[in-house]
Amino acid sequence: MSVLKNIAYMGAAAVTALSLATGAQAADVQIALDGPADLERSGSYVWAHAFAERLKQDGMDVRELPRGAVGGEAEVLDQVSTGLIQVSLSNVKSVGSIAPLIYGVRLPFIFDDLGHMDRTLEAGDVLSKVNERVAKADIMLAALVPLGRAMGIFNTRHVVEKPADLSDLRMRALDESHVKIFEAWGTSATVVSWGEVPTALQTGIVDGYLQTPLVPIVFGHTDFVKYFSDVRVTLPLRAVIISRSWYQGLSDAEQATVDAAIKAGTVATRAWQVTARDASMKALEKAGVTITAISDENRDLFREMSRPVWSSGLLDQEAADFWVETSKAAR
Repeated sequence: MSVLKNIAYMGAAAVTALSLATGAQAADVQIALDGPADLERSGSYVWAHAFAERLKQDGMDVRELPRGAVGGEAEVLDQVSTGLIQVSLSNVKSVGSIAPLIYGVRLPFIFDDLGHMDRTLEAGDVLSKVNERVAKADIMLAALVPLGRAMGIFNTRHVVEKPADLSDLRMRALDESHVKIFEAWGTSATVVSWGEVPTALQTGIVDGYLQTPLVPIVFGHTDFVKYFSDVRVTLPLRAVIISRSWYQGLSDAEQATVDAAIKAGTVATRAWQVTARDASMKALEKAGVTITAISDENRDLFREMSRPVWSSGLLDQEAADFWVETSKAAR
């Protein structure tokens, strides 16, 4: 078994309901996308495109499924786990709902940069540990894909330089982990699904969110999101999940192709990340968003106020300690 297989039970693809009924070839691969097919602004699509092109080189048929075409995150996870979709660019929460250990990648200020994250994942054999846990759902975590510069704070109302500046804002949270971060900073937050965010921002239900600079550009939010604080809290990531039963049913040659395609996707996104970091900031500025650089003193304040989140119950204490110690060793 290859190193990639040992680390991540890697692979990608399955069979649609029609394929199951008609006995279609196992090499047919469907990829559920999470956003626009944009090679300049979407890190997840850079991964999906490089992955697909590598599969095609060895004769595998690939079909891209647009975001929402097969349902939301929960529906996509269910279809990958049942073998109806082969590959998905999913949120980390989809994996975390089965294997909470992965939530460590979302601890605030845990990584210095993407390279530090990659070293931590390797040093802690994280993908292998996660895949031991998600095997019961018949899925595998193949890769973690960066979406751009580390996350900062967007809002519709005013400049934010330090935690106290958030006190009059109500923030959108992806889930309870984001709620806890905002509470640690002294403000309130409410969970809002991504599809409802534009309406929530325009109606004042929420005043902002935590995201990477490219996201409001890609999703057209810069008409109403006008302030960005470059706090660099966590790395924005998507989780590549695949059907475990499909991968295990492939021939040795097909598995080797899938392993190589996963590696190609990862290499492509790491190269893309280098140029995307600065390009995203320029794009925000061009869109009329006010960018606030955070001083070292204020960033340290954000970091110190965030420390309680590291052991707030999102992870058990043993898992939290594992991430803290492993990231320290990989620094």
